[in-house]
Amino acid sequence: MSLARSLDNGFSARSGALIQDQAAARSRINSIDLLRGLVMVVMALDHVRDFFGVSGGNVRDVGDAGLFLTRWVTHFCAPTFILLAGVSAYLYQARGHSTRDTSRFLLTRGLFLIVLELTLVRVAWRFNYDLSIFVFQVIWVLGAAMVVLALLVHLPRWAIAAIGLAMVAGHNLLDGVRAEDLGPAGFVWAFLHQPTLLRAGGVGVYPLYSLLPWAGVMALGYALGPIMQLEPSHRRRWLFGLGAGISVGFVLLRATNLYGDPAAWTSHDSVLSTVLSFIDCEKYPASLLYLMMTLGPMLMLLAVFEGARGRVAGSIITIGRVPLLYYVAHLYLIHALAVLYATVTVGDSAWLFAGAPLRKPAGYGLPLGGLYVVWLLVVVSLYPMCRWFADLKQRRREWWWSYL
Repeated sequence: MSLARSLDNGFSARSGALIQDQAAARSRINSIDLLRGLVMVVMALDHVRDFFGVSGGNVRDVGDAGLFLTRWVTHFCAPTFILLAGVSAYLYQARGHSTRDTSRFLLTRGLFLIVLELTLVRVAWRFNYDLSIFVFQVIWVLGAAMVVLALLVHLPRWAIAAIGLAMVAGHNLLDGVRAEDLGPAGFVWAFLHQPTLLRAGGVGVYPLYSLLPWAGVMALGYALGPIMQLEPSHRRRWLFGLGAGISVGFVLLRATNLYGDPAAWTSHDSVLSTVLSFIDCEKYPASLLYLMMTLGPMLMLLAVFEGARGRVAGSIITIGRVPLLYYVAHLYLIHALAVLYATVTVGDSAWLFAGAPLRKPAGYGLPLGGLYVVWLLVVVSLYPMCRWFADLKQRRREWWWSYL
């Protein structure tokens, strides 16, 4: 709490460094859109691997460095996206919206995203309307975290920071609490902290993304918001310093094997495998070390992006301004391409209409290089639509565009 209060005091003392011009206050911060766009692009690589790779979903074999790192680099996506959603919530309020209006917007948009996860996004993953199984993934937890933040915004910012830090840093203390030991409350605990396949009236429910750590990440993003109102040079210094501190903290805490992740790292015959073991942290639920490993470098990258210019940066910024459209569209495109590829290569695509591609037929799948080719094809193909939609959003002023 004292740290949060000192940050508040520091920001007040630097009032001369705040962006005063109202037009600038209403404009988007390109570094945020650039980082968000970058992680959206990288995210598509993981989903291409899901649909086109020979391997299953959560690859953690430290003996296969290429495949491991292809999966590992995408770990930065969810933490970055959810933290930046918290930052954006603060900036939304800072543009002149009252606390009540901000809370209402977070609540309604959060509920909208949860519904989207269970409808349009679900169909994109499964290509069917079978209602016997529901998997709650990143869009659900993004929406649920917004609902939590809708309640928290009524508190002082130092309190929001303290609650967020407690959720992120302390939730691994609860790793020993098991849903199966809690009776009826186990259903709630599965959504909060322990991904577990649940059965309710013949319907399977699997909350893959646990709310507790991710709601904490969004709360910390909101508390971080004032930094993004500083003049760029001050903003860059704060972001890089925080990111470097978190990254050093990750290395030191991970080295001890004392706390922060349910699985300890181990030494292997090769240095590379040992390093991969060191950075192999748990995502389900997102451990403290997983979040430190990803959010630290992310903040430093956000600082570096303050000065980014050029055509490539501009294209990625465009994607970062329409993340929801990109997310939904890229799933449908990748799944459709997988159906075409399966039909051509193994003569059978029916399994791609039976659910997420967890079990693949013999002979199906691309080598690692092929996955990267398909990934680039997907991103390039989606860019014209993203550019059109970004231009359209910029021209429109209806209230509901903010939900998209």
